[in-house]
Amino acid sequence: MTVMRTLLVDDEPLARDCIRLALEEVEDIEIIAECSDGSSAVAAIEQLEPDLVFLDVQMPGIDGFGVIEAIGPANMPPIIFVTAFDRHAIRAFEIHAMDYVLKPFDDERVHDAVRHARDRIRATRTDELASRIAALIENRRDRTELRRIPVRERDRIRYIDIGNADYFEADGNYVRLHVGTTSHLVRATMSGLETRLDNRFVRIHRSTIVNLDRVAEVQPWSGGDYIARLQNGGTLRISRKYRDTLLKSTL
Repeated sequence: MTVMRTLLVDDEPLARDCIRLALEEVEDIEIIAECSDGSSAVAAIEQLEPDLVFLDVQMPGIDGFGVIEAIGPANMPPIIFVTAFDRHAIRAFEIHAMDYVLKPFDDERVHDAVRHARDRIRATRTDELASRIAALIENRRDRTELRRIPVRERDRIRYIDIGNADYFEADGNYVRLHVGTTSHLVRATMSGLETRLDNRFVRIHRSTIVNLDRVAEVQPWSGGDYIARLQNGGTLRISRKYRDTLLKSTL
């Protein structure tokens, strides 16, 4: 790699200015764009495919980790996190071998981070980098109950209140969220969702999690299975493995 095409993402103009000025002293760096929020960062990463991203962790709306989750760890370019976290929080970056610059930072720290990133780009396979990013995201993910879920709609990201969900179903490597007559593809796993949903949601099949508030009735079906009939008239199969859990939840 000769020139590293670099994207700056930070909601603070002063922070972007400081990074930009520090990078002027680094050879073979080209700043291809700057973003002040997570939504524009997601669009820029997808469209420009930078070699390196300086990514602010704490931003209003979609934060740095939300950007990674929207893009997907396997599709993220190498990252240098920009953070005001304290020494305990940045331990997660160190554990997963992800580089960072701590605000307020000096030019030399930025230079060191770029050198480290360049070395890792040369030495680290893409799948190894993706694994590190995924492990970091899993490490920091808030395990409290999920309140809202982000969905992509063309060039924007919209948040849907979790109580409005009818059900979730597995869709390849993703999860499809069903809300009324619409559905949205979500970057998540069924097992990951299950740990964060409140007790309104019950697993009824290996590939289905339903909102109990949307279930109108439960009917026996063939082979020991059951059918959940939703208030909108739709039906979902309840496998024998999960039927007892559902029936107890409805008592």
